[in-house]
Amino acid sequence: MSDMLISVLLAFIPVSLALSSWYIGTQKRANNGNGAFRLISLLGFIFAATAVLYSQFDATPFSVLTLSPARLIVLGLILFMSLILIKFCRNYMAGEQRINLFWRRLIATLSAVSLVVISNHLVLFWLGWVAISLALHRLLMFYPDRPRAVMAAHKKFIVARCAETSLLVAFALLYWHHDSLLINEITASYVNNTAPLTLTEHCAGFFIALAALIKCAQLPIHGWLMQVVEAPTPVSALLHAGVINLGGFLLIIFAPLFMQATVGQWLVLIVAGLTTVISALVMTTRVSVKVRLAWSTSAQMGLMLVECALGLFELALLHLVTHSAYKAHAFLNSGNAVQEDIARRLSPGRSPNGKDWLASGVFSCIAVALVYHFSGYYGAISVWALVALALSVLIATRRGLITNGHFVTMALLALALASCYAALKSLFAVAVPASNWREAPLSAADLWTLLLIVSLMCCSYVLRYQNHKPRVQALSAILFAGLYLDEWLTRLTLRIWPTRLPTRQNAKTASHSSASSAKENF
Repeated sequence: MSDMLISVLLAFIPVSLALSSWYIGTQKRANNGNGAFRLISLLGFIFAATAVLYSQFDATPFSVLTLSPARLIVLGLILFMSLILIKFCRNYMAGEQRINLFWRRLIATLSAVSLVVISNHLVLFWLGWVAISLALHRLLMFYPDRPRAVMAAHKKFIVARCAETSLLVAFALLYWHHDSLLINEITASYVNNTAPLTLTEHCAGFFIALAALIKCAQLPIHGWLMQVVEAPTPVSALLHAGVINLGGFLLIIFAPLFMQATVGQWLVLIVAGLTTVISALVMTTRVSVKVRLAWSTSAQMGLMLVECALGLFELALLHLVTHSAYKAHAFLNSGNAVQEDIARRLSPGRSPNGKDWLASGVFSCIAVALVYHFSGYYGAISVWALVALALSVLIATRRGLITNGHFVTMALLALALASCYAALKSLFAVAVPASNWREAPLSAADLWTLLLIVSLMCCSYVLRYQNHKPRVQALSAILFAGLYLDEWLTRLTLRIWPTRLPTRQNAKTASHSSASSAKENF
């Protein structure tokens, strides 16, 4: 009885969202979003009931649907973000002439995302994956008169088809090898597997990794992500806080296969690792708030994929949740960027000196070493090096903390942040018990990641504190252009599939044309 009930409750979430999307599209009167807000609130209660049935009564859905602690966390995150987005849109999109069309496309996207999260069937998973791309494409085209929005949607449409084709090939290979369409049966066969993978399995792992890289907008096919800021702000928040994370979710779901497919693992390590470094450096050169956030998303997604390739899937899931919450707030709060920038410019600033860097580095390394020792962790040490370096930067640039001699405060801050990181990581390890797949300390993958982290920190220091030197200024100019990778992709895209961009008249031209027409009519 409980199995049937949890299956019905799970299926009700995407089905009710899909029906709501269809119903809003048939309305003639402008919809204010109150019904959608009440529906998401109801789905929140249904999610809570589902979580209780799953955790307390060991209820399991029917075969085509599934739940796991990781899927439950992601599903709860989607519903929470949906509630915030819809509440924000009720005011932000008020007065739009095509508001019903916006609600229809937004809720359809949420329905497709929830379907992917709970799907245990390869065909159902792939259909949901495709539906997300198609619904999101219509959202990105909400302002069809904006050339940059049309160009971004056009490039996104092409790369999305590449990701879907890659995922379809991977699923076809897995079905051919296992003669099963159920994801949990396929992944279970790799949990305790000690035999080497066949060529078919290696190819499936490679195409899954490729689909994840494309979905997460990794270099060099990242350009569309930087240009979708032309879409309404809630669409940018939905994309950056939810949809783009699905590449990491895909690797978490297929973790047992992915960690044994060496070619796919190293493809992610190289491409996502370089994307993390380059995108993070490019972000420091940009001025526009939304563009900076877009480059930040590309870098964060790269880091999340690298964490997956290191076998740190619990850390990747934690990264997915925290990044979603941060990016949703950052985009929805982007209207206050002017006031925040004025406050930052008016506040007194001081560049940290050698003493600041030395003191912060010592305290951070000691704090991280203590937490590392008592946590009982075994695996790649590059992520701990990243925590130590990030803490060093945070403390060194914190105004007044070192200059006033607050060494006790500095030590407690470093220890508290390192302990919080370890505690959250251990908490999410309960949801993703994947310690058997972690890379060993100082393995080739760990050393590669460590090299990338050190390179990123060194280049960031040079760009920020040595920007008066001619060579650094030349490097900054190249980074500002994004290494010209998007220009190459745009030319290639238009050569493969040309499109006609809309032409927009500026305000002066439009008013002059209107005045001329009025005179002629008069």
